[in-house]
Amino acid sequence: MKVVVTGGTGMIGRKLISSLLATPELTDRDGNKSEVTSITAFDVMPPDPPLPDDDRLSVVTGEISDTGAIASLIGDDTDAVFHLAAVVSAQAEEDFDLGMRVNLDGTRIILERCRALDHAPRVVYASSVAAFGGEMPDVINDTVTPNPQTTYGVTKVIGEYLIDDYSRKGFIDGRALRLPTIVVRPGRPNKAASTWASSIMREPLAGHSAVCPVTEESKMWMLSPRRVVEAFRHAQVLDSDAWGPHRVVNLPGITGSVTESLQALSRAGGNSARALVSFEHDPFIQDIVDGWANTFVTPRGDAMGFTADADLDEIVSVFLEDDLEGQHAYYE
Repeated sequence: MKVVVTGGTGMIGRKLISSLLATPELTDRDGNKSEVTSITAFDVMPPDPPLPDDDRLSVVTGEISDTGAIASLIGDDTDAVFHLAAVVSAQAEEDFDLGMRVNLDGTRIILERCRALDHAPRVVYASSVAAFGGEMPDVINDTVTPNPQTTYGVTKVIGEYLIDDYSRKGFIDGRALRLPTIVVRPGRPNKAASTWASSIMREPLAGHSAVCPVTEESKMWMLSPRRVVEAFRHAQVLDSDAWGPHRVVNLPGITGSVTESLQALSRAGGNSARALVSFEHDPFIQDIVDGWANTFVTPRGDAMGFTADADLDEIVSVFLEDDLEGQHAYYE
């Protein structure tokens, strides 16, 4: 079976592709377990560092909003699409046109291309807990109505509704995951308003300084890269009946404050690692972060078999085991 991963050279895309190459089994268009024989990674930038050298993997560079490029990317031989490509939160807030073109128009183009196929492919869509904002209860449950307060969140929620409707129509077999903040992200800092949540642990554990732009009381709903890859794979193989008419799920995660993150950092790296973190308040980032939900209960996700990390210590351990060695290359 052929799999397409948009945003394939990003952090989650890279890890998902590596997982699929190592364990090449998903569910095909007929609902049967099948071997993954072809993976296409699509992104606006070539992979840096390179993706694994594997005959099953090809890399295509292009714009997600380019209808012709997407028509060439997704064909009648495509069984599954993991749609991860997006402009991140702060960047979408600063550049409205870019956020709309990539996150909204790009998603619609992907779905329209899938609609044109001779079958309904399984489409797994990366949404976000940025779907929630404004007036919110202290704890978000599965019945809380999305109320995004950023351009990024708005485009993600629209994408969720499109996934629902295209699935209702039988154009795709869609499933959308509202991702927590992914921590600890390997690689370089990006323009996401949440990038500090990884930086304040990633950089010190690798021996480098980090600046935190928000207060010590600021909280995030978090999930490790290892768990999010498991979630994407699990979402793809679940039977359609498990999703029902509403194809969106809040993923399980854990709530962690800046203070708690720094305590986990100290337990893993000692006081010398903690000393590498300083604070420089950024009101723009603080306002975005304060508008996000940070505490959830996820009975739907739990019942469907999605799992979270046990605690912040496990999240740090995942980074040390999976990514610390490779992280040093980003500083060279």
